[in-house]
Amino acid sequence: MRVRNWGALVGLALAGCGGVPEQEDARRVEAQACPPGVASRVRVVIPPSAPPGSEVTNLTDVQGTLYFATQLRDSSAVLWRSDGTEAGTVQVRAFAAEPLGFPRLSDMVAVGNRVFFLLNTVATGTELWVSDGTAAGTRLVEDLTPGAAGSALLHLTEVNGRLVFFRLTTATATEPSRTELWRSDGTEAGTLRVRDFGADSGLDFNTLKVGGALLFFLAQDTGTTLWRTDGMLAGTTAVKRLDAGRTFILDVGRAGDQWLFLLLDGPNYEVWRTNGAEAGTARLDAFGQYTRLLGALGSNVYVWSEQATTRRLRIDRLSLAGGGKALVTTLPNPYADQEFATPYVQMSAVSGNALYFSMAINSPGPSPLDVSLWVTNGTAAGTRDLFRQLSRSDEYLSPIFATGTGVVLFAGSPEGGATEPWFTRGTVATTGQLADIQPGPGGSSPVGFTRSGSRVYFSALDDTLRPQLWSVPASFSCPPGPAAAR
Repeated sequence: MRVRNWGALVGLALAGCGGVPEQEDARRVEAQACPPGVASRVRVVIPPSAPPGSEVTNLTDVQGTLYFATQLRDSSAVLWRSDGTEAGTVQVRAFAAEPLGFPRLSDMVAVGNRVFFLLNTVATGTELWVSDGTAAGTRLVEDLTPGAAGSALLHLTEVNGRLVFFRLTTATATEPSRTELWRSDGTEAGTLRVRDFGADSGLDFNTLKVGGALLFFLAQDTGTTLWRTDGMLAGTTAVKRLDAGRTFILDVGRAGDQWLFLLLDGPNYEVWRTNGAEAGTARLDAFGQYTRLLGALGSNVYVWSEQATTRRLRIDRLSLAGGGKALVTTLPNPYADQEFATPYVQMSAVSGNALYFSMAINSPGPSPLDVSLWVTNGTAAGTRDLFRQLSRSDEYLSPIFATGTGVVLFAGSPEGGATEPWFTRGTVATTGQLADIQPGPGGSSPVGFTRSGSRVYFSALDDTLRPQLWSVPASFSCPPGPAAAR
């Protein structure tokens, strides 16, 4: 299998903005797939006779044991646990099909040696459940909204050994919907409302977990405020007022022991840092065009923005200590002469001292024209195109996952079609195919990469023609073949 790196194109573009491409980017690399068995199927968890569209979801690490769910199109679901072996991958509890929507089980969160999750049933609607890994210990915590109506529960998060979450009450003819903060120890008696924020609280969809506290945002006409909670009433306090009016939080991220968020204030895209305290919450800088967080390396934050006039993607650097922003580089766009072909970043991940990200090019339709994998060390010379194509589907994004061992896993296809799992260590010469799980035009479309213990698990469509549970060691060696100079 041959992978052609678009080194000539990248080299011209980066040279034009101060970059010096690495020598390997001008070579063709023979990408050798890992030998069979490096990535392997753990167990068939979805029957081949199951309806098409059935899924493996909610992969969650619980103190070195993997928990996950299988969800079938007939609305049946199964909670599983796995130690990475076929014999040790067992059903915890099965939930029979009911006339409900699909999927039924969601928002799985590890708290100690248990998992909390949301489950939809005819009797209770969507409510909070907990499991200790046994059938008898898998149960409804409490029917917070009695009857079949169900509850709207958001931001399930482990904080100090307990579950913290928000509940949105249902509006009635006389009472508007209200936002409540709750905590739970997994028992009905220990599931308590911590605080009622009232109607029109403006709870944002983004949260941050900093040490022993959950940070969240309330945006109202009277102002947008950063809050924190440790799950107790006394520990639920406003940290800082961010703006005098109602604004939006577009992104959140992490930079070492500090956290980042991007606030949209009118035409300005403001980058902030916080350590969870008022004194440690400050605006770093603002941009006057569409801007999003890319990630952080060391003491610097990186953002990307669209250059409307040239249809190129720009990367800027900001210091966590403040002091302004600086251009890193502007990436090439081979479709810049087309009206709708604006670039944007789909996903990103940090591994070691590098940021990996997928850059897509818009099209007039829902599917992007092009999606490529890039890496940067925060310099123009160290920003390079590693691989294309990633998935160009409008329904499936190629995941980018840092294993914690210097390897990044992603889903790609050098032919531009269906995807298989690939790996990279940051150079073209250390990029190769992890496995050809579904040979031929179909592809395995791997999703859900999750590390548990010494292995990384994921879901992939294989020869059963259904998604199944697969895994790979978090640390492995599959060197690609020799690079031949062009």
